[in-house]
Amino acid sequence: MRRLRPLLLCLTLLAAALPGSAAVAVASPSVGAGADGPPRPLDQVIPAPESVREGGAPFTLGERTPIRVTGGSGGSGGSGGEAREAREAARALAALLRPSTGYALPVTTEPGRDGIQLRLTDEGDDEGDAGGGLGEEGYRLEVSRKAAVISAPTGAGLFHGVQTLRQLLPAEVESRSERPGPWQVAGGTVTDRPRYAYRSAMLDVSRHFFSVDKVKRYIDQLALYKINTLHLHLSDDQGWRIAIDSWPRLATYGGSTEVGGGPGGYYTKDDYREILRYAASRHLTVVPEIDLPGHTNAALASYAELNCDGIAPPLYTGTEVGFSSLCVPKEITYDFVDDVVREIAALTPGPYLHIGGDEAHSTSHEDYVAFMDRAQKIVAKYGKTVVGWHQLTGAGPDEGAVAQYWGTTGEEAEVAQAAKNGTRLILSPANRSYLDMKYDKDTPYGLSWAGYVEVRQSYDWDPGGYVKGAPGEAVLGVEAPLWSETLDTSDEVEFMAFPRLPGIAELGWSPASTHGWDPYKERLAQQAPRWERLGIDYWRSPQVPWPATADR
Repeated sequence: MRRLRPLLLCLTLLAAALPGSAAVAVASPSVGAGADGPPRPLDQVIPAPESVREGGAPFTLGERTPIRVTGGSGGSGGSGGEAREAREAARALAALLRPSTGYALPVTTEPGRDGIQLRLTDEGDDEGDAGGGLGEEGYRLEVSRKAAVISAPTGAGLFHGVQTLRQLLPAEVESRSERPGPWQVAGGTVTDRPRYAYRSAMLDVSRHFFSVDKVKRYIDQLALYKINTLHLHLSDDQGWRIAIDSWPRLATYGGSTEVGGGPGGYYTKDDYREILRYAASRHLTVVPEIDLPGHTNAALASYAELNCDGIAPPLYTGTEVGFSSLCVPKEITYDFVDDVVREIAALTPGPYLHIGGDEAHSTSHEDYVAFMDRAQKIVAKYGKTVVGWHQLTGAGPDEGAVAQYWGTTGEEAEVAQAAKNGTRLILSPANRSYLDMKYDKDTPYGLSWAGYVEVRQSYDWDPGGYVKGAPGEAVLGVEAPLWSETLDTSDEVEFMAFPRLPGIAELGWSPASTHGWDPYKERLAQQAPRWERLGIDYWRSPQVPWPATADR
């Protein structure tokens, strides 16, 4: 998608093993990435933490180490949903660590001064932090000889702290069989919280369909880097991927193929609920997208009455864009939009619903404005906040709407003006954060309409100042979209996402003051042994000083 011209042409689950074997990396002793090296310095993780104070003896995970869940206003383990999330995070951490360490790691709500501790804190406990507290997703990690204590006001904060602890342990911890250790974490304190509330990755399941299990695999990989949103592109010219009871042929017929003529597929409502449940367990919110009024050939092929001439076009398996459009003057068009939005909104607990709106080249400007005006009001009617691609700013975003920027220059005046008028922005410039762009001319997958996007180019920009003239406070966050015209397996998805995805995650989480290519590329290189143990394929960019590797 997002073509400027016509074109040709999924972290392991914390609580379960990934299929397949993985290569083992021989980590550089200088970075402490191996089980036989010194502990990794507390600031050598991705995303970079807001604040690090190093010092003191390291904590060593041992045979008698417990995982304690304590704190909160409700007593031991907290109360309500936050306490449940804390216990879930503890159980998932134990399930991750047990196979590689061979330790029992019992999870308990009994208080104590030792072990790994996940401690819920009252909001008031953090008032002394710079800027007014840890907020909804922040955490503190305090490491001493006796304990590694993660404290946070919320279950989400504890979960993010667990991801930092996970990265600080040797990469061998990701192994599914027992390894020798030692399992140490450097002493000191990490205080951390995100720069932006919205940190997203998008998976295009329309051009090629990805099963529930493949989506789950990608969710695990996103969670390791503190990404908190999964944007699912559920409809396009090549396929409709979500069951709609009131328009059943959308899925059964419109979802019956994909790019290249494969079998396609779609999610039943139970499938979609399972994706939502799984994402929520990793503290990701799902944002469903139904692209309108263009990119709609799968819908038009499914129902002739949605076409202005009443004739359904054939299903489409190519990669051209801009040729399809809903019939704006027909009232049935809005019955269709209302039904689809109503059913998806009822399924989706998150606040956002994405209505696309880009590359509507077959819709006149007047029709586009008229359609987007009505479509936005339908979304609001069902209690959701509209997200649309930045072309929405040329049609008049409703109050509260969010525009997703996918351009390459940051110079679109209407986007800046909309931001000045109160429209919030998600930044996903195609020549920076589109993970389907080729790394170089020899990349076997992907596209190059926005140019080649190597790792440094993907990382080395500031979301806060990218759109010229837009106030920095208008930026809601960042997203790394992955379009699937050329991708149909998890290995291919991972090859294009890694190593660029962690960089976009860092731009969304870390303070601007921590950004710098030279230190980042060293931290990025240290991730490779972990990816290899997780079975994640990745591009060995010549810009990154990767450690040597060896097969098991």
